[in-house]
Amino acid sequence: MESSRLKKQIEFIKEVDKLKYIERKTRLFNSNRRENDAEHSWHLSLMAIILDEHSNENIDVLKVLKMLLIHDIVEIDAGDTFLFDTKKNHDNTAEEFVAAKRIFGILPKNQAEDLIAIWKEFEEGETSEAKFAKAMDRFQPVLQNQSNNGGTWFEFNVIYENVIKKTEKIKLGSSTIWEYVEKTIKSLYNR
Repeated sequence: MESSRLKKQIEFIKEVDKLKYIERKTRLFNSNRRENDAEHSWHLSLMAIILDEHSNENIDVLKVLKMLLIHDIVEIDAGDTFLFDTKKNHDNTAEEFVAAKRIFGILPKNQAEDLIAIWKEFEEGETSEAKFAKAMDRFQPVLQNQSNNGGTWFEFNVIYENVIKKTEKIKLGSSTIWEYVEKTIKSLYNR
């Protein structure tokens, strides 16, 4: 008979499978299919492993990976909000915190507390790891929109200034990647 700790961990693993069903607005590279949150989290994590050398500061890559793998789990309850949504603020942290407590609360207490703390650190965006994780979170959709000739930015009539405003936080985590992003956005909008 498995322990109650193991039961809680398995219950959490089953619950987070729902992340595969949360559809994002952004489309996969060179595709019409929209990405789901699980694909997004996996891709960001791989990007962090490959691009960590471009972080502005030394970072604990394992901590960044934890952030990237769990940051959107709250969307199982709260839903995904398009970064450029004009009706709902993307910073719906209060609603997401309720979701974090419920979902991570499925785990044994020590694991729940650890993951909530990592999720909060990501949301606050103050540490070197959080800044780099957030840079990856903003960089990946830039690459997707680049591969789709403007993608969701053009589909939803997002103006150049708004794209710059929402993506410029990348420079807090990586000034090198921000330089690339800024050039990419300019080239898409100046055709």
